[in-house]
Amino acid sequence: MKLVYCGTPSFAVPTLEALIAAGHEIPLVVSQPDRPVGRAQQLTAPPVKQTARNAGLSVVQPEKIRNNSEFRTQLEAIAPDAIVVVAYGRILPPWMLQLPRYGCINLHASLLPRYRGAAPIQWAIAMGDAYTGNTTMLLEEGLDTGPILLQQTIEIAPEQTATDMFDVLAKAGAPLVVETLA
Repeated sequence: MKLVYCGTPSFAVPTLEALIAAGHEIPLVVSQPDRPVGRAQQLTAPPVKQTARNAGLSVVQPEKIRNNSEFRTQLEAIAPDAIVVVAYGRILPPWMLQLPRYGCINLHASLLPRYRGAAPIQWAIAMGDAYTGNTTMLLEEGLDTGPILLQQTIEIAPEQTATDMFDVLAKAGAPLVVETLA
């Protein structure tokens, strides 16, 4: 399947790697722009960009996407079957949601409709939940409001932190996205 992949932080890396391993064609990876990091404020590429470059994939990092005609033309020329979104950090504009024939598929680190929006892992830990999980969904306009496609439940051990669960959910979510696309 021809995919455009949108992601930025390390949470999104296992899914990109799984899509590559599954043999999907990924002509373009979209990530947030490089940002200054640390005390020295050294400009640093996001983990998804680094992974994509190491895999020989083309990467773009548009500052804005809503009214970006150059970016839109680029995506329209690719004509992806689906756009996969994992922790990209931007709300997709309507034109982008309507572009791929199978829609825009999102991996969200909670059992939707619980903990929509940012920080779902932290909320599950803060609320003392015994379990959380991942959801794949078809994106619509709005924040995490589209139809649920697949879900997986993952237990939260009493000693696990949000950082621990971040890694667990990222790794568990990757095959869930591959299964969703199948």
